[in-house]
Amino acid sequence: MDNRAEVREFLTSRRAKVSPHQAGLPEVGARRVPGLRRGEVAMLAGVSIEYYSKLERGAIAGASASVLDALARALQLDDAERGHLFDLAHAADGTLAGRRPRRRPGRTWAPPSGLQWVLDRFTAPALVRNGRMDLLATNHLGRAMHEAVYSSPAANANGTPSFARFTFLDLDAAHDFYPDWEGAADICVAILHTEAGRDPHDKDLHDLVGVLSTRSPAFRRRWSAQDVRTHGAGTKTFRHHEVGELVLAYESVDMLSAPGFTLTLYAAEPGSPTAHALDLLASWAATREADETGLPSASTAVNIDG
Repeated sequence: MDNRAEVREFLTSRRAKVSPHQAGLPEVGARRVPGLRRGEVAMLAGVSIEYYSKLERGAIAGASASVLDALARALQLDDAERGHLFDLAHAADGTLAGRRPRRRPGRTWAPPSGLQWVLDRFTAPALVRNGRMDLLATNHLGRAMHEAVYSSPAANANGTPSFARFTFLDLDAAHDFYPDWEGAADICVAILHTEAGRDPHDKDLHDLVGVLSTRSPAFRRRWSAQDVRTHGAGTKTFRHHEVGELVLAYESVDMLSAPGFTLTLYAAEPGSPTAHALDLLASWAATREADETGLPSASTAVNIDG
């Protein structure tokens, strides 16, 4: 990724989102573009307009933490945006390499047996993904829940299931799987943009963005918005072709054993229609596995605590 261009577009887009009223400034004169002027951001951040203009042109290398904090306050950045700004500055300084271990190019990551045992202990869907939105590991129920992703030729074009490719290159299946496709698409691109700030030298990510930008106007439009996001907790809705709608709470956490990877756990409200649907999904998955292997069906292979 071009760090200077990323910095320029990010700062410009964040400045456009803050109105003088939101910043506590008077509206003076006609404005050709929405948001704050460069001079207003500089004043709010306590730096000269010349220095801020230099930063907005992409020359952010060497900016101190105090200056970055002041910019984050002036532009009213949320935690994810502030983190992204610092990542861009560290990338410009060349210090990201020391903050995040590099993996050997071309290596295919597989979950260690211990991690797979942990995943299989959960009786609700669980998965591991990286910052490029590759689906790297699941438990049995997570695999069944994401059947649409695993069976999508577009999502698996590079051999590893990709949420990003599925969302933007297999539109019919993605719209079926995500009832709120617009929201899912926004989140997907925001996560990719966050990853680009963290690791701008990731060739696989660069190639993915290039493919999606070329083939998907919806991706291109979202990428240009410069939105970023950190994973956390919330509720998502999915639609499975066998059991219908699933409304699931989720928690996402960074994996200390695999930097850059995220473990996501899903859960249904006890006694809810989704809880019943997950029981049906577990039974469906066990039956399908038995059909494929020729072994007797055993639902306890999924719900091992039940």
